[in-house]
Amino acid sequence: MPSWNIHTAHVEKLLADAEPACMGIADPNVFLFGNLAPDVYVGYVVPDASRRIEYKVTHLARPEFIPKPNAALFYERHVRTVPANASADLVLGAWAHLLADHYYNRRTTEYIARIGVAPGEQTRIRKQGDFDVFGRTFAIRGVPRPTEELVAQCAAFSQYAIDEADVLATIRAQQRIVRNNEVNHVEGVPTYSLLTPEFFSQTFAEVDAVLNEALRMHAAGEDPTCFGRDDVMAPSTVDANPGAHASNASPASVAISAVDASDPLSANVDNSSQGWV
Repeated sequence: MPSWNIHTAHVEKLLADAEPACMGIADPNVFLFGNLAPDVYVGYVVPDASRRIEYKVTHLARPEFIPKPNAALFYERHVRTVPANASADLVLGAWAHLLADHYYNRRTTEYIARIGVAPGEQTRIRKQGDFDVFGRTFAIRGVPRPTEELVAQCAAFSQYAIDEADVLATIRAQQRIVRNNEVNHVEGVPTYSLLTPEFFSQTFAEVDAVLNEALRMHAAGEDPTCFGRDDVMAPSTVDANPGAHASNASPASVAISAVDASDPLSANVDNSSQGWV
């Protein structure tokens, strides 16, 4: 799955390319934190967090080798339900995180199937190693500030409250990631173990387009739940041939169907369990 440096790079690009208000973002600082929020309690990014919540709960994902979060279901449960007069920057950020995870994980699953690589521990290690290298190609700077507004929106987060102490622990973790990107920055075009430079450049562009369009649709009062569903498989824009450069499919080409209100994913929090890595 994409690491926080990749999520941060997406946030910084979104905010550099357009006015936040065009995407329904009132507080970019809280939105940035929201893009980290789904990983706060899963157990491996913020090791000193006060509790653990299973990945399948935080990301609304089914137990697959590479889980694909149901971002559309998250939107229905936690974004659409925000009152008109309430702040939504944290939930918008968390939704953006799940959208990014969904498309990176979906494209990775499709890619390794096409090149004939079997799922397994070695494949997982190679995949995560490649994502780590790709994440360090970015010169990121974004670290959330512990403002009163951030703490308040975290406490009111409808999926699960994020304690103030865990807000601070998350900020410390992000500071370490930004610093590591500075110290261990990857210059030029990296050599990857499993994936390819074309895979990452095309998938980054696709995710950027999805985030931009989905957020603008939300801001305009339109329904963006065509994005990030777990029951719709859009054609991949990434070719398994490293020499091929497929054109990016329009996000609008993703099929639209109704969200399943009877989704079996549990909304209960299990504080004793860690999620998938």
